[in-house]
Amino acid sequence: MSRVVRADAAVVSSATFAPLENPTFRVIWLAAQVSSLGWLLQTVAVSWLMATISTSDVMVALVQTSTTLPVFILSIFAGAIADNFSRRNVMALGWCVIALSSIALTALVGLRFYNPWMILAFSCLAGCGAAFTDPAWHASVGDILRKREVPAAVTLISVGYNAMRSIGPALGGVVVASFGPLTAFAIATLTYLTMLWAIGRCKWSGRSSPLPREPMTTAIHDGARFTALSGEIKAAIARGTLFGLTSISILALLPLVARDQLGGGPIAYGTLMAGFGAGALCAGISNNVLRRSLSQERLTTLACIACAACCLALAFTPSLLVATIALTLGGAGWVVTWTGLDVSVQLSSPRWVVGRTLSIYSALSSGGIAAGSWLWGVLAENYSLSLALECSAGALLLVAATGFLLPIHQWKDSDQDSLDFETPELALDLKSRSGPIVVKIEYSIPETNLEAFLDQMRERRRVQSRVGARHWNLQRDLQEPQHWTETFRTPTWMDYLRLNHRLTAADKELDQRLLELHVGELPPRTKLAIERPTGAARKRDQSTSFFFRR
Repeated sequence: MSRVVRADAAVVSSATFAPLENPTFRVIWLAAQVSSLGWLLQTVAVSWLMATISTSDVMVALVQTSTTLPVFILSIFAGAIADNFSRRNVMALGWCVIALSSIALTALVGLRFYNPWMILAFSCLAGCGAAFTDPAWHASVGDILRKREVPAAVTLISVGYNAMRSIGPALGGVVVASFGPLTAFAIATLTYLTMLWAIGRCKWSGRSSPLPREPMTTAIHDGARFTALSGEIKAAIARGTLFGLTSISILALLPLVARDQLGGGPIAYGTLMAGFGAGALCAGISNNVLRRSLSQERLTTLACIACAACCLALAFTPSLLVATIALTLGGAGWVVTWTGLDVSVQLSSPRWVVGRTLSIYSALSSGGIAAGSWLWGVLAENYSLSLALECSAGALLLVAATGFLLPIHQWKDSDQDSLDFETPELALDLKSRSGPIVVKIEYSIPETNLEAFLDQMRERRRVQSRVGARHWNLQRDLQEPQHWTETFRTPTWMDYLRLNHRLTAADKELDQRLLELHVGELPPRTKLAIERPTGAARKRDQSTSFFFRR
C-alpha cells in the first residue's frame, strides 16, 4: 500500500521551482512575497501596539481573530465570485481593500488617533480583503499553470510566505523598536501597492465556458453541494478546522510569551516569529522529499505532534533560545499541514468549482483559527498562559488521532470539465430557465450483473448529485425485472446543460462501466422530459417528452 501511495504522489508532484518558469506565475509570486513581508510587518506592529496599549490578554489574542473572522464569513461569497468572474479582477479588488485599510491605519496612527477597538476594526477590514484575494489567487494557480504543476506551485506559495515569515517578524521587531509602528504601517502600504502593480501588469484568464454565469445563490448552493458530497474535500476541511482551532495558540499567544514569560520586547517577539518562519521554510523546501517518503496522512499526524511539542516547550521554558528552537518545530508542522490540505482540496476539485471549494475550506479553517484565538486568549487571561498552551498541546494530540476517522487520502488529480458534451436536438424551443427537467436513463441488466450494477449506481448517485442532479433514484420494473431506470431532475434546462459540462473524464468512465453491464442491441436510452402543471392553460405547456441517444 505504501508503494502505491508514493507512486501516486510522484505522479502529481513536480520539481519545486518548476512553476517559476512561467512568467505570469513568477511575477505574481514575487509580488506576493513582497506583500507578505508587508503583511507580516503590519501584523507585528499591530500585535505589539495592542500589547502596549491594552492590558487585556483577550484583546491581544483577538488581533488574530480580527483578520481571520472576515475570511470565515466572506470566503464562500468570494469563492462563488471567483468562479463566475475574472479571478484576476477579484484579486485586484481584494488587494485594493487591504491597501485602503493600511492607508487608513497609517493615517490614524500618524495622527495619534486610535484605540484598541479601532485597531481591530481596520485589521478586520484587511481580513475582508484577504477573504477575496486568497481563494482567487489559489484558484488562479490552476489557470496559470498545468495541472501537474499545482502541487509544486502551492508548495512554493507556502514556502515563499514562510520565507517571509522567517525574516518579516524579525525585521518588523527591529522596525517597530527603532522607528515605531507608524513606519511599519507605511512600509506595509507600499508593499500592497506593489502587488496591485503586478496584477495590473500580468494578464491571465480562467477556462472559458460556453454557458452563461450562474446566479450567485445558485453558485453558492452548487459549491456547497459539491463539497458536501466529496469525501476527500470534507476530510481536508474537517482536519483543517480542527488544526486551526488548536494550533493557532502558538501565534495568538506568542506576544504574551515574549512579553510576560520571556520578559522581552518587540525584538524578542520578532525573533520568536523568525524561528517559526525558519522552520516553516525548511519544511517547505523539503516538501517533495517528505511526500515521497511518507503519505499525506502520516505527515499530517506528525505535524500535529510537532505543534503539540512546540506548545509544551513554550509553556515551560524561560529561555528565548529554547523557545525559538521549539518554534522552528511548530513552524515546520504548520506549513506541512496547511500545504498538504490545500493541495488535497485543489486536486479534488474540478476547475468549475475550485474557487468555491477552496473558499469553503478557507472559511471553515479560518473560523477554527478565529475561534481558537479567542479560546486560548480567554484561558490565558482567566487562568494562566502556561495552562492555555498545555491545553492546546493536548488538543493537538487529539487532532492527530482524528486521522483514524477522517483520513487524508493521497493527492488525486481531478480532470477538467467536460468539453465533448453536445447539446441534444429538441423538439421544443426551450428557454434556459425552462424546467424542471426530468432525466430518465433506461438499462437492461441481467441477473448475473446485478450486484456489480448496484455498486456502480451507488457511485453514480454521488457523481450525478454533486454536479447538480436532484431527487436521484433508481427504479426496477416489476413486470420486466431486467429493466432498470435511473431518474433525476434539474431545476432548469440550463442546469441540465451545466450538469453535463461539469462531468469529468473520470466521472464519465462510469458510463463505460455501465455500458459493459448493459445487454441488448442498443445502448442505454436517455429520455428527457419537462414537467408542466396539470392545469396549464395552453396545450404546449402540457408535459412533453422527447428522446435522444448518446
